[in-house]
Amino acid sequence: MIDTRAPEGRARLTAALGVARWVDEVADHGPYGSVAALVETADRASRTLTDAELDEAVAHHPRIGQRAEGDGTSSLLSASEQEALGRNDAGVDAAIARGNEVYEQRFGRVFLIRAAGRSRQEVLDELQRRLKLDEAAEAAEAKEQLRQIAALRIGTLFEEDA
Repeated sequence: MIDTRAPEGRARLTAALGVARWVDEVADHGPYGSVAALVETADRASRTLTDAELDEAVAHHPRIGQRAEGDGTSSLLSASEQEALGRNDAGVDAAIARGNEVYEQRFGRVFLIRAAGRSRQEVLDELQRRLKLDEAAEAAEAKEQLRQIAALRIGTLFEEDA
């Protein structure tokens, strides 16, 4: 049984997606009989993220290509996810850094992408594609990335409880 209502469960949910309303909603529906049931509820709760909640969540994420600050669970997960991007490539890394700056100037927040399962080049390609979106489309895209990140992190954070 996965008890998300206990303080430790709530802390893990917060590391998965740092949005207070989402954590409350997902935690209050527990306990869960499986990780799949937890992910399903988490996904449903994340489909109603507001723009303010997007900003709340992004505050917990480092820039892509930069190390997360701190040693909390969320920071450790971010570091692991970004390490999975593979070997450094000076040209691609410089292009991502430049793209991050342009993105932040354009949209007023850190570029957010599910790094797991992607290469550095794929991240760069997505960054360049998303820079062409309007604000509403990009906010929707960033929220989708948050949903994907949360689902992956829940699997990691609660796998031992299943």
